[in-house]
Amino acid sequence: MKMTRFSLTLTCLSVLLMSCGGADEALEPIEVIDNTQEVNEYYASKPDFFSFKTLADLPTNLEWQNGSHLADIGSDKAVKGGTIYSRLQDFPRTLRVVGPDSNGSFRPYILDYTSLSLAGRHPDEFEFYPGLAESWAVDEENKTVYVKLNPEASWSDDVPVTSDDFMFMFFFNQSSYIVAPWYNNWFGTQYLNITKFDQHTFSITIPDAKPDMDNRVLSLGPKPQHFYKELGDDYVDRYQWRFQPTTGPYVIKEKDIKKGISIALTRKKDWWAKDNKFWRNRYNMDKIHLSVIRDTPKVFETFKRGEIDQFGLNLAEYWYDKLPNDDKDVAAGYIHKSVFYNQHPRPTFGLWINSSRPLLDNNDIRLGIHRATNWQLVIDKFFRGDYNRMQTSSDGYGEFSHQTLTSRLYDIDKALSYFAKAGFTERGPDGILVNTEGTRLSFTLSSGYEAYKDVFTILKEEAAKAGLDFRIEVLDGTSGWKKVQEKQHDIHFLALGVGLELYPRFWETYHSDNAYDDAFMEDGSVNPDRKVRVQSNNMEMMASFEMDKMIDQYRNSGDKAEMINLAHRMTELHHEYGSFVPAFYQPFYRTGHWRWIKYPDGFNNKHSNNATQHYVHWIDTKLREETLAARKAGETFEPEINVYDQFK
Repeated sequence: MKMTRFSLTLTCLSVLLMSCGGADEALEPIEVIDNTQEVNEYYASKPDFFSFKTLADLPTNLEWQNGSHLADIGSDKAVKGGTIYSRLQDFPRTLRVVGPDSNGSFRPYILDYTSLSLAGRHPDEFEFYPGLAESWAVDEENKTVYVKLNPEASWSDDVPVTSDDFMFMFFFNQSSYIVAPWYNNWFGTQYLNITKFDQHTFSITIPDAKPDMDNRVLSLGPKPQHFYKELGDDYVDRYQWRFQPTTGPYVIKEKDIKKGISIALTRKKDWWAKDNKFWRNRYNMDKIHLSVIRDTPKVFETFKRGEIDQFGLNLAEYWYDKLPNDDKDVAAGYIHKSVFYNQHPRPTFGLWINSSRPLLDNNDIRLGIHRATNWQLVIDKFFRGDYNRMQTSSDGYGEFSHQTLTSRLYDIDKALSYFAKAGFTERGPDGILVNTEGTRLSFTLSSGYEAYKDVFTILKEEAAKAGLDFRIEVLDGTSGWKKVQEKQHDIHFLALGVGLELYPRFWETYHSDNAYDDAFMEDGSVNPDRKVRVQSNNMEMMASFEMDKMIDQYRNSGDKAEMINLAHRMTELHHEYGSFVPAFYQPFYRTGHWRWIKYPDGFNNKHSNNATQHYVHWIDTKLREETLAARKAGETFEPEINVYDQFK
């Protein structure tokens, strides 16, 4: 690729969020890149993908829609203002939203939950409401979605959002610079064309008329071309601590980054969408302050002191024992407890088995692990029976989910039978099975979820009864994610969040493209020279030529019935492969919040997956002062323990 470059010596590169040194420090030249020529040449090299037309070329028979008939989101009682205090388990390793280490627990604050796509799925009605788009039209016959941008839409640095930012979005995501194989594949294979008609009008064409083809386009967000003029080989380092301008309401200021300690987001008072329907009653806090507190017990202590405003109570230990209904702060009405029953595809909690590792590449070993993990005891003992067993990795998608397949139950005899088939027939002095070579049946069970450490203890004790040893390794969230992304795990407990989509995805987690480079030869035989692919979500290292063919067919199909059939067959194959042990799901979420944190009358939206996802809450700053004063004086309020089951 050709690139235009020039060098510039800067006395203080504040955009890199670094402090200036003293006057005696030597200044190093910093090469500033302008990739405009490279981008234009890339467009020209792919004329079938990047097209340029005029408004006169727009079809005249399009039916434009804008979601204006949908109900507003949030409460008109919401007020703006205040600072909300929360925690991060670990400080973010980068401010990039794409590339290595970017997909961590901090990213929703700067991308997933706060930036705008063209349109969003309404969290109650599943239809689309406008985001960056003012209106859109779907041409099913030609597999094309036409978009008119809101002319008021702008980036947080006040640069207008234009069609060029969506053109550049494809350049960015197809580029090898970003070191993000999933993005390269998705944006290189799932879209055929983007056509610019003017600065606010464009269309995007996809390969197949999928049942949710509108979502394939309307869920897209742009990339600020002006910000990424320096995109090149050093992208990962150059943009490591640079905050990308956002289309959403919150920005990060350099002074609010205290590395390893805290980070804060500030609401842009003149945010372009602040008065728009669907957005005007959301994102109400002036500031979001996030402190690094690694251990859950310490987070709870901080919450009880009133230094953190909300605390998740999904764990039975906290809901029933540590913050019971008769807790003095609950009984006095200072802290409110809320349970909300939602409807949403469930996160994939389970054991992700790295099937490329020694012994774990044996199907009998994997199936034995299924039978040796006692998830029902975890549900009954740890979760007090409040949770349910997950059956497959694609539950919650209606007719696309397998209706009869069930997860394997804990059964010591069946576990021993599977292990015996793999050559593990004798128990050592500690009760753990060994084979004829003296190798113990032992694996590291790692996780980045410190809150579930007692779950791992139960699993370890129960597995030992079946001759299986789990070596427990509890990491911080960032380190745990990094481990599985680099495929360095044996067995890892985690869950991938899932979006509000019509049908489950399989390519990301089960296609061999995300396990190895060139996993198979053309005839389907294993490529002896294949290399592990890191930074992908195939964390089970599943590589099945049969599965690959079905996934490819599924991705290319526009026939709903065919897709349902393929989804069921792929779920069955995945079940037999045994690289994922389904754990549990919760049909609700629970939270504790100080009484100054307010929610709409029904608490939240039907399809929300947590209390803060849609930012419909707000702070009553006067109530904060009143509550803290009353607590100090011993005055009480009516307690509130609310169950919102309207969507149960």
